[in-house]
Amino acid sequence: GERRHVAGLMRVNHTGEVCAQALYQGQAVTARLPRIRRQMEISAQEEEDHLHWCEQRLAELNSHPSVLNPIWYAMSFSIGAAAGAIGDRWSLGFVEETENQVCRHLQTHMARLPQQDERSRRILAQMHEDEARHAAKAHSAGAMNLPTPVKKLMTAVATVMTQTAYRL
Repeated sequence: GERRHVAGLMRVNHTGEVCAQALYQGQAVTARLPRIRRQMEISAQEEEDHLHWCEQRLAELNSHPSVLNPIWYAMSFSIGAAAGAIGDRWSLGFVEETENQVCRHLQTHMARLPQQDERSRRILAQMHEDEARHAAKAHSAGAMNLPTPVKKLMTAVATVMTQTAYRL
């Protein structure tokens, strides 16, 4: 019941962090400007903390990360590398949009947690704060506002990811 539901939410958040880290790592490989590459590397390191927190919480709930994470990692790394190859402003636009979507997911998940699950709520709240900062950093570094069809595609992919990671 409740524990399985929380584990499903934390599994989704863990997979989201796998994707974000892969996106940053892919972008760092193809980023043109050294400061952008460095920003991507720093953000990837911060996502490492989030991965660890989610893994720890999943273990406490006697659960596990998604078995599909290697697929999501490979796909996100490729998207990041492609965005970086197109240009740094596109790359930053992907970061900003990804982090904005992650923030919305985290808010939804915090609302769906059982009232008494303060541990999960604290983890998600800290992640939300960090992700919002990543989005703001990308924006101030010159992120391009992505075209609506690209944002819609990103939302569709995120929906598939959240639905599969919750269960698998």
